[in-house]
Amino acid sequence: MADMTTTADQFTVRHNGVTIPVSRGGTGRPLVLCPGLTSTQAEIHELVEELRRDFDVVTFDLRGHGLSSAADRYSFEAFLGDFAAVMAQLRRLGLSSAPILAGHSYGADLIVHYACAYPDSVGELVVIDGANPIPAPFITEIDLPEFRVLWENRETAEDTARQVLLTGRQILDLNLELDVLRSGIDLELDVVGAGILDRYRRIDRPIHMIMSTSMAGDSGEGRAPRHNRLWRAGIDRLTHERPDISLSWLDAGHALVLTHAPEIAQIIRRAHTPDDRATC
Repeated sequence: MADMTTTADQFTVRHNGVTIPVSRGGTGRPLVLCPGLTSTQAEIHELVEELRRDFDVVTFDLRGHGLSSAADRYSFEAFLGDFAAVMAQLRRLGLSSAPILAGHSYGADLIVHYACAYPDSVGELVVIDGANPIPAPFITEIDLPEFRVLWENRETAEDTARQVLLTGRQILDLNLELDVLRSGIDLELDVVGAGILDRYRRIDRPIHMIMSTSMAGDSGEGRAPRHNRLWRAGIDRLTHERPDISLSWLDAGHALVLTHAPEIAQIIRRAHTPDDRATC
């Protein structure tokens, strides 16, 4: 199929002193796509364009990402509040039906938490390699040096639309917070809770998951095997609790929204469009 770029409407949502650029384009059922942490809507452009062939796609930049403004606070609660503000604006603009919510990585966790809090405003969920109820924290004391180096030495994008204003320390803190939200285990406070699994139990909307087989890479050395085992164990835990969840595995790493955009779009398309409208 020939490459094609859709024309998108642009508008801005303002929430708690942050300006959030939102793009909307395509035709079909509404679908709101939330990027992950350190990702922007410009970076996932290929997936957005693929989906706009069959859906009315809305996407945006998280605070401190891309064309969004910087913020004085970065936390899961703050990002979730921004997402809720975007959804509220969409309701004011009017949608043809309750939207599909799709999110990658950190964005997947945001849509699951949102759907649990606002079930009537959600049609279905597409979880892409995130929102995983891992049975133990992903980042341990042993992992901290590796993750500090990873985020502190990351390259800074020259393109403003792809920039991330957060520091390496802020990104690490957000990932540590996410570990607790997913697993329910806080090693520092020695507390065990329900984690994100409890939110899945309370969501009565269809859920489709698209997961990577090698979330931490395909190396058989270092900490990657442990992280990949945890990733698989979290999904096994979830599907045991919710056998109704539709699950697709892609032979890919965590950047699957960049490396496997056509495949992801095809999975979503097949799950959410009538057979006579599905395209390749």
